[in-house]
Amino acid sequence: MDIGVFIPINNNGWLISENAPQYMPSFELNKTVVQKAEGYGLDFALSMIKLHGFGGKTEFWDHGLESFTLMAGLAAVTSKIKLFASTAVLTIPPAIVARMTTTIDSISGGRFGINIVSGWHKVEYSQMGLWPGDAHFGKRYDYSTEYVQILKELWETGESDFKGQYFQMDKCKLSPPPSQPIKIVSAGQSDRGMEFGATYCDYNFCLGEGVNEPTKSASVPARVLEHAKKTGRDVGAYMLFMVISDETDAAAMAKWDSYERGADRAALAHLLGHAAQDVNTQDTSMAAVVQRNPSPINFNMGTIVGSHASCARMLDEVAAMPGVAGIMLCFDDFIKGMDDFGQKIQPLMKCRQDRLPLAA
Repeated sequence: MDIGVFIPINNNGWLISENAPQYMPSFELNKTVVQKAEGYGLDFALSMIKLHGFGGKTEFWDHGLESFTLMAGLAAVTSKIKLFASTAVLTIPPAIVARMTTTIDSISGGRFGINIVSGWHKVEYSQMGLWPGDAHFGKRYDYSTEYVQILKELWETGESDFKGQYFQMDKCKLSPPPSQPIKIVSAGQSDRGMEFGATYCDYNFCLGEGVNEPTKSASVPARVLEHAKKTGRDVGAYMLFMVISDETDAAAMAKWDSYERGADRAALAHLLGHAAQDVNTQDTSMAAVVQRNPSPINFNMGTIVGSHASCARMLDEVAAMPGVAGIMLCFDDFIKGMDDFGQKIQPLMKCRQDRLPLAA
């Protein structure tokens, strides 16, 4: 069972609350988090790409770093952990991403992969004049399909003469090639997104659901499995969960209750308003998941709150769901959370017992 960390590339992580830890993103913060993760034997670290925040009193995600350049820096100060950067496909041409990927593959010694972001938050792109029109909501995976096909051609053959609806290559060249096949991940929650992931990607990142209901989202990795069966490819689900831990269940729950009371209403209004712009939303899509709760202070992702033993037990329940290949974690306080996970939670997890000797 792989375990990874969703690193804090934008301010305040994934809690839209005035009562949650408030911090700015920096290379030093992310270096500390990833080096701790590597030291505790975690398998991967992934950084998202977000280009416009939600405002409010917390200025949520108004401050952020860039994913590829951040991961290039982290590749140079780590030696074992797998690193994933995210490309917002509307912002960087695939041939440039292919070359950037090969560069970081060289820096990392073959520990690099990419996450495909097809785009649902319109203002990220419209602010730069890059939004192709609201029809993109319904066509984004068609666009991403051409994008990934070009990436694979360049990495595998060193040349692409691809001609499609969105991209036209003219014997585009890439050399040197990456040192090994590049792993691609996506985060499709809708059936169309999962179909894309099952056809072109190696992993699909999926949102957990509920608070202390680790198996509530069991249908999600099961859907990933069904789509993978149709393509005949081995594609696993990486489930995203936030962990809020303390010495006792009561102490951890008190923190979560405080975060909910401090919800940044203005930032949440921005989030919900832009999620509602996706008129092509399926019930299972990211935009739909966000809208299910009028106060989605952590995007309605699965949340595990409790003592270290309780968190370990619930994470083992997640790991046991059919189709789950790994879990990606985020924390309320990333430094303390990473240490608590590595020192107090992971040693109690049955699904990680084979990794503990490596971490030691």
